[in-house]
Amino acid sequence: MKFNKLILGISILGFGLNTACNVLDQEPETQISDQTAFTNEKSADAALAGLYHQLQSGFYYGRNFQIISDVSSDISQSVGTWDFYRELDTYQLDASNLEITNFYTAAYRAVNQANNIIAEVPNIEMTQARKDNIIGQAYFVRALAFFDLNRVFGGVPGVHGERSVVLPTTPSRAVNESLYPSRPVLIDGYNQVEADLLNALNLLPETQANNTATKARAVKGTARALLSRFYLYTKNYQEVIRLSTDVINDSKYSLLNDYLGIFAGEFTSESIFELEFIAADQSGMRFWYFPGAQGGRGELAVHESFIAEIQANSNDIRGTMFGFDGVQGVFYPTKYRKPGNIDNFHVIRVSEMYLNRAEAYAQSPTTLPLAIADINAVRNRAGAGAYSGPISTQDILLEIEKQRKFEFAFEGHSFFDLVRTGRALTVLGSVSRKNSAAPVSLDQPWKQILPIPRDELLSNPNMTQNPNYGN
Repeated sequence: MKFNKLILGISILGFGLNTACNVLDQEPETQISDQTAFTNEKSADAALAGLYHQLQSGFYYGRNFQIISDVSSDISQSVGTWDFYRELDTYQLDASNLEITNFYTAAYRAVNQANNIIAEVPNIEMTQARKDNIIGQAYFVRALAFFDLNRVFGGVPGVHGERSVVLPTTPSRAVNESLYPSRPVLIDGYNQVEADLLNALNLLPETQANNTATKARAVKGTARALLSRFYLYTKNYQEVIRLSTDVINDSKYSLLNDYLGIFAGEFTSESIFELEFIAADQSGMRFWYFPGAQGGRGELAVHESFIAEIQANSNDIRGTMFGFDGVQGVFYPTKYRKPGNIDNFHVIRVSEMYLNRAEAYAQSPTTLPLAIADINAVRNRAGAGAYSGPISTQDILLEIEKQRKFEFAFEGHSFFDLVRTGRALTVLGSVSRKNSAAPVSLDQPWKQILPIPRDELLSNPNMTQNPNYGN
């Protein structure tokens, strides 16, 4: 039995004790949680390991963040009995949804762990370079968590949404008024993400101790890559081009010729930031998609319309990464297929840099040829062949949208890509589901962001709900 205090810099889910009786929930001795003090270099290293462990939670990148995105889009659908994903799938959810509560909690645990590191490491005796490295990684993870939280609960500036999530930047260690912050305006949340990423870029080294560590921990290239994604959301296209190009030209990263090998292998040249899962620390992606006959839960399946779309070009290798469950009569992805649920997860891949840069180039007619060249780098690697469709800004942007959908299916991009480009209400206006006679529709702009969890609203008197969700 393990007791975890949820002191997260805000009143998240109440100040109190949560219990968990799963033996797999025991904290490794090589990691330190966000509630444990650390005073020397060894414990700082353990705190850093604990920080990445927060990202690996099943409620975060262990499965939940990706599923929230893809089941809210037209890639995945709920076909089982887990109502909380079905509510996301059908856009019929409220503040009591357990999976969005779980994600909210997990992301803020990462934030609080980062805050502890940023606050304590400057006081520990070690070389300045070592301090900078650890603190830079904490800034990167905090930026990632704030960015993800805002994409889910805040929105995208200039597209949809008014309020950021709360932004605690100091560790939470006692019950006081700091536990009850208000939500700032949305742009403040994005400004905090940018500031944290720029701090990370300044402090981080170019490489870690070895290739695996360089891909599993943040380095300068990791920060540049996430900044490239960030500036795509804020439409700073010149910075997208500059940063994407820096990463593409970095010898540590390159498109892997074998697309299937990205997922069969680990820490390949394709990887910019990758979370490692092992037998003692499993991913949930395979389990939630694979049918029961193969040791999975079979809770989620692929939309038939997406299967038809991605398999339309028989030469595209990405269309082969599916199985069929004859019992339920549904398709499931095989991108994550390793027995024991030990598939690593790529938070950032180098192909994203090509498609980010393509989208930025496509904003100007004069650089459309450059956009097409980047699209073709991704298409050709997948075996789909060069783009041969009409050439206009709108046509190329739609092709980029399609390539992002194919390339990053089940990696947590789809819904957020549609929201940030203003395409969500159009694309998701009528999506057929296996378990519904009538299509479901994302028919209201306010449904592009999810409700702040009810427990958080009850715990924090200064917290405000997103419009139309009630309390």
